[in-house]
Amino acid sequence: MEVKRKLAERPLYQPISGPFHVDYAPDEHTVLAENPPRFTWMAAQQEDENAYLLQVSVGPSFEEEETMTFAPLPYNFFTPDRVFEPGEYYWRYALLVDQPVQQDSEAKADAVLGKQQEMSVWSEVRRFTVPAGLPETPLPSRAQRYVATDTSHPRLWLGESGLRALADGIASDATYCGWDVFMEKSVEPWANREMISEPMPYPENKRVAPLWRQMYIDCQETLYAIRHLSIAGRVLRDERLLGAAKTWLLHVAAWDTEGTTSRDYNDEAAFRVAAALAWGYDWLHDELTSDEQEVVRRSLLRRTEQVAQHVMVRSKIHHVPYDSHAVRSLSSVLVPCCMALLHEEQQAAEWLDYAIDYYACLYSPWGGSDGGWAEGPMYWTTGMAYVTEAMNLLRNYAGIDFFRRPFFQRTGDFPLYVYPPDARRASFGDQSTLGDPVNLKTGYLVRQLAGVTGNRWYQWYFERVRQSDPGTEGAFYNYGWWDFNFDDLVYRHDYPQVEEESPVDIEPLKWFRDVGWVAMHHRMDDPDEHVMLLLKSSRYGSISHSHADQNSFTLHAFGEPLAADTGYYIAHGSSFHREWRRQTRSKNNLLIGGTGQYAENNKVLNMAATGQIEEAYWRDGDGYVRAVATDAYASTVPHVKRVIREIHFLQSSYFVIVDHIDLEKPDSVQWLFHALHPLQLKGQSFRLNGNKAGLEGTFVYASSGELSLSQTDQFAEVDPKEYEGLERHYHLSAETRPASSHRIVTLLVPYKIEEPKYVPYFIDDQDHGIHLYFTDNGVTKKIEVSKTY
Repeated sequence: MEVKRKLAERPLYQPISGPFHVDYAPDEHTVLAENPPRFTWMAAQQEDENAYLLQVSVGPSFEEEETMTFAPLPYNFFTPDRVFEPGEYYWRYALLVDQPVQQDSEAKADAVLGKQQEMSVWSEVRRFTVPAGLPETPLPSRAQRYVATDTSHPRLWLGESGLRALADGIASDATYCGWDVFMEKSVEPWANREMISEPMPYPENKRVAPLWRQMYIDCQETLYAIRHLSIAGRVLRDERLLGAAKTWLLHVAAWDTEGTTSRDYNDEAAFRVAAALAWGYDWLHDELTSDEQEVVRRSLLRRTEQVAQHVMVRSKIHHVPYDSHAVRSLSSVLVPCCMALLHEEQQAAEWLDYAIDYYACLYSPWGGSDGGWAEGPMYWTTGMAYVTEAMNLLRNYAGIDFFRRPFFQRTGDFPLYVYPPDARRASFGDQSTLGDPVNLKTGYLVRQLAGVTGNRWYQWYFERVRQSDPGTEGAFYNYGWWDFNFDDLVYRHDYPQVEEESPVDIEPLKWFRDVGWVAMHHRMDDPDEHVMLLLKSSRYGSISHSHADQNSFTLHAFGEPLAADTGYYIAHGSSFHREWRRQTRSKNNLLIGGTGQYAENNKVLNMAATGQIEEAYWRDGDGYVRAVATDAYASTVPHVKRVIREIHFLQSSYFVIVDHIDLEKPDSVQWLFHALHPLQLKGQSFRLNGNKAGLEGTFVYASSGELSLSQTDQFAEVDPKEYEGLERHYHLSAETRPASSHRIVTLLVPYKIEEPKYVPYFIDDQDHGIHLYFTDNGVTKKIEVSKTY
């Protein structure tokens, strides 16, 4: 359709995209992973009464008969409702002036565009290519999304027919889908329990970590009480349970929406209270009087509004998508709460549309089509716990299946490779479970993805985690966040059982290009034989829950962490968190002149302190990765020129690490290694003997001369009171002499504790390079390192 406009066209502001913002995409460099393409651009102005117009054409002249027009669009991101034919396309956008976006506005797009409409000039035209064979993931338009959805209650998880079918199944078999366990452990304990009081303010309204945690755990318990009693009461038609559920619901609905459980006071508490009201309102809707419905609906609407206001207006995650809590609140609050209020409150559809559009286009800001998660496996767990629940709710109610997107099809690979079932202290990022086995919830989530994809390795992962992490259901990092009995009930009802299969043929080297993580494995299927090295060098720098750890590695072998992620999780923001866990000094990495990468709280510098995996491959039985972390040191070590780390995994047996550091002026380098057991230092080598495994480390070559080795069991700069009574960890520093260029070659040989191992080596330096030869089991490997002059 030809777009009619006034003669006086407005200019269009097209700012340059920065590292925090969404980019202009797609363009000629974009490799699409799904069809249709997702469109994003920098906002032309603050959102108000204006909207956007998007055109896509097969030619750069945008002839009417070969052009698709989408309008009015409320935000700077969009997913079409149709699949594109393979081929080359062009796209542009403009700003529509004084064009409010109503819920049914896309159905009126022709009317909007057919009238004379003031609009800006067109944006720059960008070209992209749609290849054949991509997964097809169109998104229903806003006008069509909810046309066939039920207006009755419940609608969270099950509708009326699903409720009846569940009741029939339980009537025939009390153990159906784990119902008996759910009733015993997750319903009956709340039926007679005294109500939890509304949380009190912090002393002098200053956040105290233990009180903050207790507050959100109390609110999580109110969610358990209301959700589980409501579901059980409706399914069983049990007046005792229904009465208890109503009492809990009306009690919580009376809490002050602007008080201690408001979003701005304690967002974790607010998320849980909002979800509790949503489940209670939805499942008890027909049990409530009209006055009771109004009381609950008013509280639920206000709490949902608080979150929507923060996400859409203040945080603006469609402009800057790196607010971890705001992104999570789409799934933990906006999806369930807006679904419960849909067809009753107009704003609910607007907010739900935003969440759905975000999931279709911008999710996940922490990764890409490889399925990686830049914040690490613990925050993958937290994020995915809520988002998979939201995806299931949307699929069951509105028929929108986001699990078909490439990210969700592949993201189970991330914990599988970087957080395998037998590993401890072997990953990166903030981890509330640090030192414990792989989190039980991670296993449950990977099982969810097994149900989605049919991947038998994922089911194997779940079974191994469930075996290795029993009895942690009550730990704060589980109990304060999710109920496994409810999870099990929902999954067994919604998905078929998948047979497990050991990952015997797993890729020995897995590169998550989207987040800059590389995992190398040998025999993941057998913990007694498993050797794993993980390296990170990420474009996300030290933003959010990531650390100053570009080019860091961990090594786990034969059932034990060797090059470990040391320290303890005390609380986010504690001195242990600020001064140790986030700092390069706590990593198996390098300091330059005693200084690490940027790890403080300036997000501009966090996002600039990046790394990059330049190359990673597995070839002829050997693994190799090359990573660059120069930018990570740029703001803290101004004289840095180049920092490169190469890691060779040879014969699936031993590792050779080659570090290249070039500086504008002479300085020392500290090569760091961290372990859970004391290290035996001797000359240019160190030995670690653990309970199951050991490691021999040798500094084979250092261009500036012999290194000075030292060891400590102190956590530098950390308040000793925070780790009083906890086991000590051990920290090696191997320091060079000052020089402008450094080459350090380190040999790491892991072994079973009862089978010590030695890899002999020799050096040939007769020409302009350093030629190193390593021999194991009669096979010799050569590595070349350039000399420094």
